[in-house]
Amino acid sequence: MERLNQYVEKIINLDWVNIGLSIAIFLVFLVFRKMFTTLTKKLVLGLSKRTSTKVIRDVLKSYEKPLRFLFVVIGTYLALQYLEYSTLTDQRGIQRLYRSFIIFTIGWGLYNYMTYYSNAVTNFARKAELDKESMLIPFVSKILRVLVVIVTFIIILDNWGFDISTFVAGLGIGGLAFALAAQDTIGNFFGGIIIITERPFRKGDWIETPTVEGGVEDITFRSTKIRTFSDTLVVIPNSTLANEAITNWTEMGRRRVYFSLGIRQSTSSRKLQTLRDRIDHELKLFEDIASDTVIVRFEEFAESSYNLMVTYFTETNQWAPFMEIREKAHFRILEVLEEEGIHVSAPANLVMSEEPLDVVNHEVKE
Repeated sequence: MERLNQYVEKIINLDWVNIGLSIAIFLVFLVFRKMFTTLTKKLVLGLSKRTSTKVIRDVLKSYEKPLRFLFVVIGTYLALQYLEYSTLTDQRGIQRLYRSFIIFTIGWGLYNYMTYYSNAVTNFARKAELDKESMLIPFVSKILRVLVVIVTFIIILDNWGFDISTFVAGLGIGGLAFALAAQDTIGNFFGGIIIITERPFRKGDWIETPTVEGGVEDITFRSTKIRTFSDTLVVIPNSTLANEAITNWTEMGRRRVYFSLGIRQSTSSRKLQTLRDRIDHELKLFEDIASDTVIVRFEEFAESSYNLMVTYFTETNQWAPFMEIREKAHFRILEVLEEEGIHVSAPANLVMSEEPLDVVNHEVKE
């Protein structure tokens, strides 16, 4: 009771002029914090003419809201100077509190700066030779943001006198227990890292694995989302996908057509040669067929036919145009057969094959 009376007496004896000044200082910083932030941005830009303006602008944009918060913190600190707060409460605790506010403000700005479009992340992407659509860029951004949060939290704990070494050791033991309890999740996480760093496919690519075939819609820390032919969405764990053979059809420069044409054995050798030459000539006339990849050859003597091998590559790798080109070529081959009066011994054994082709070297393997 006596201590309470002492505090009441101290409050009564306070200088109310200083209290008014304290309130005025706080209101000034609260009302004009946006103006203070704008002036600070102009001052920094003026003093940093030798530095890349994009870097400075990214930093200032990241610290715009944290600076407004910091000006309010500074306003409360200066206002308390007029209240002789050391006589009312623990001055050491107040100092720790304001240091924590400053550390939090710095961490907040760094967290904002580590976005996937910031200069720091884009510079990393350029040095790593990643394109703008690479899934690794937002992945790295998230990792950096998590690190900023962890470091900021640890520094604040250290400011309040906590034993950081014990805390870090506790995190290590807890992390080991978590790793043992979540092996599948961690496996998927590292599978995602492997997929992103090796880049076997990108968002929007059409891929085929032993598990699924479809277009890649998204990749997260745990799984990859693939849209199939039937328009269903399949979610595959990254650990499974990272250990499978992946065929990326989007990376093809062209699509290959291959089939055997069975001709009746009653056909003369002269007629067979004429047919071979005409098919070869007609296919090379197609604008959408790479003429240097057309191959028509007498392949083998089958049990009931002479087989002509026909293969070529279309200039497109898109499915619908590819099917249209192949159909036109088949109709033209039928017309040649009719014009030459040659009949097939059985329905042609059409085996479509889609294999990557080196667009630069135009290598065709027979």
